[in-house]
Amino acid sequence: MAFKWRKWNRILHRDFGYFFFGMSIIYGLSGIALNHLKDWNPNYIVTTKDFITKENIKKKEISKKTILTILNDIGEAGNLKKYYYPNDSTLKIFIQNGSLIFNTNSGFGTLEKIRQRPVFNEFNFLHYNNPKNLWTWFSDIFAGALMLLAITGLFIIRGKKGITGRGAWLTALGVLVPLILFILYR
Repeated sequence: MAFKWRKWNRILHRDFGYFFFGMSIIYGLSGIALNHLKDWNPNYIVTTKDFITKENIKKKEISKKTILTILNDIGEAGNLKKYYYPNDSTLKIFIQNGSLIFNTNSGFGTLEKIRQRPVFNEFNFLHYNNPKNLWTWFSDIFAGALMLLAITGLFIIRGKKGITGRGAWLTALGVLVPLILFILYR
């Protein structure tokens, strides 16, 4: 009995496709996010809010009580970490998940809050290979499986729509596009 390589090709392609579905979504979504780092922060949502304080925030007259009053007025009571003066006209207050910066001459301030972006933060954590050890091995196996999926995918369809027909042109184009872009941007 002859070896049925097409049958095993389909089985490998199908089963690896199912098994690595989750990894494909993780790497695909986080890859898109990481491609656009200059456009947005895929890991964190940063919000800012401007306000003016009526409290006296001059360097010589500031007290922890004054800082706590300011934080209470803007809804950040109980979140104080530290504060300091980077220079004579600026007060910086660090709070849980953010900071405030004030102009001590005008009382004008800006609150900056940071929170993790749901889903993207976790996916990027995995994409950056942060868990290490077993994750690294699983990621390497996934990378090998992607190559195997690409190769087995070439031989799923027969005839003029397969690799000996239209598939050959699409495969060649799919190889040429990254090559041309590499040459252009290198």
